[in-house]
Amino acid sequence: QVQLVESGGGLVQAGGSLRLSCAASGRPLNDYGMGWFRQAPGKEREFVADINTFGGSTYYVDSVKGRFTISRENAKNTVYLQMNDLKPEDTAVYYCAARNNWSARTQTNYHYWGPGTQVTVSS
Repeated sequence: QVQLVESGGGLVQAGGSLRLSCAASGRPLNDYGMGWFRQAPGKEREFVADINTFGGSTYYVDSVKGRFTISRENAKNTVYLQMNDLKPEDTAVYYCAARNNWSARTQTNYHYWGPGTQVTVSS
């Protein structure tokens, strides 16, 4: 089983930027497609972004398109989420997650999850 740990969260003003990192261990990172999810207090966890095994394809939820960028460096066992032009509605706990190679991009196929990192965007 792969272990995942997020970092880089914090407090930022609206319009600011933040870069999240997800460090993987235990298994080769190139065994997995990787995703970022977020969950705000009292709300359901929602999909944010996904990147395939070798970084050749990405997908974003409409609300973050043009603002967020997902990337990966398999040699460093790390996945990133660059977040620009942050808005108060982006406030949430952000989780990275791993899915098996070639599996469908649905929440039930992300079998491994990190503990999360808090992102708070003030007005």
